[in-house]
This record gives sequence, structure tokens and C-alpha cells, in this order.
Amino acid sequence: MKIKCNFCNGKCIKNGFQSNGNQRYKCNICQKRQQINYRYNAYKGDINQEIVLFTKEGLGIRSTARILKISATTLLKRIISIARSIAEPIISKGKTFEVDEMCTYISNKRNFIWLVYALDKNSKNVVSFNVGKRTNKTLNRVLETLKLSDAEKIFTDRLKNYKYLIDDKVHSIKRFGTNHIERKNLTLRTHLKRLNRRTICFSKSLVIFTAVLKIYFWI
Repeated sequence: MKIKCNFCNGKCIKNGFQSNGNQRYKCNICQKRQQINYRYNAYKGDINQEIVLFTKEGLGIRSTARILKISATTLLKRIISIARSIAEPIISKGKTFEVDEMCTYISNKRNFIWLVYALDKNSKNVVSFNVGKRTNKTLNRVLETLKLSDAEKIFTDRLKNYKYLIDDKVHSIKRFGTNHIERKNLTLRTHLKRLNRRTICFSKSLVIFTAVLKIYFWI
């Protein structure tokens, strides 16, 4: 029976046995060792797709781990690994955007953290986001991305920081200007328990929080 490598699709040859008695194979090209059937669910081929699905549905770490029958530690490592492989979207030039902030917690409810993100007004897609304190540095990380795309107009709320960070020619503060992103805020708080206003499911780690957002926004 011909076995193809799960990593590079090359040809594999037999390479002894695992400690549990299963036949082990080695790829002739990338030299990585593997086996056909795995007892531990974390090694199944479609496990990453299931992790993405449950993450986007707002399941917590322990809930997802129970359903997939893998350890929470393994799940956290997989979420970080998946997020690292996600590239930021390419922003078209001359578009109109909405920018807003959301408050949540990291580690405990005394440690406030802010999610700042930009929404394409036409497609309703999130084009950029950043997580940090409610400072100019955190806001500017998102705004610089929009400036590089030669944004036609940027709508924000009345937070005074924006006045000093966005050129008056493209900056707009008007009624109903941020309708779409305000609705997106509600969707986020509904889908992701870690963003709910009153919850015990807030993120324990900034790295995991950022990774979950990348999966939710860009997959």
C-alpha cells in the first residue's frame, strides 16, 4: 500500500513501529515520520477545521476540548498555530472605513483591555485590528493601516484621540456614520463569550485572545 506524506505529499516508506505497536512511516522527501491511524484525536487530519468552526461559534477552550476529546493545552497550542498561519487581508485603496473600540478583560476583571478594529463600510469585512490599552499607540496601529490604503473617508465616534490621529480631510464624525461597526460590536459580543459584558469566560491570555480574533475575523 502506497502512503503519501501528510506534510509534503511525498512518498513514504515503512520505518519501524510506534511504542503502541502501530506501523510507522517516514517520508523520502521531508524525512518526517507519521502513521496512518492515530489514537489521539489531536492528530486527525480535519481537527484544525473543527477547531476553527468551534472557535468561530464562540465555544470556550474547555468546551471545545471536551467535544473534540483533546486536552485544553493541546487546543491552545493549535489555536496559536492556526492564527500564525493567517495572513492579514489586503486592503483596497480609496475605500471608506468605520473604526471603533470595544472593552473587555484579560486575566481578571480589573485588567481592562481594548479591541480597536476597522470595518470596510461596503463589504462589512474587518480589515485591521489591534489589542491594547486605550491609548494613541493602540489606535494608531489600526489607523496607519488605513492611511497606507489612501482611505477616502474614516468614520469614528467622538473619542477625542481620533481628532489628533486622523487628517481632517478624511475624518468624519456624524450621526449614523458608525452604524455598521456598532452592529458588528453586538455580533461579536453575541458570538464570542469572551467579549460578553457580564461573563466568566474572559480570556486568560492576550496571545490566545488575539489568536481567536484572527481566526474569527479572517477565516
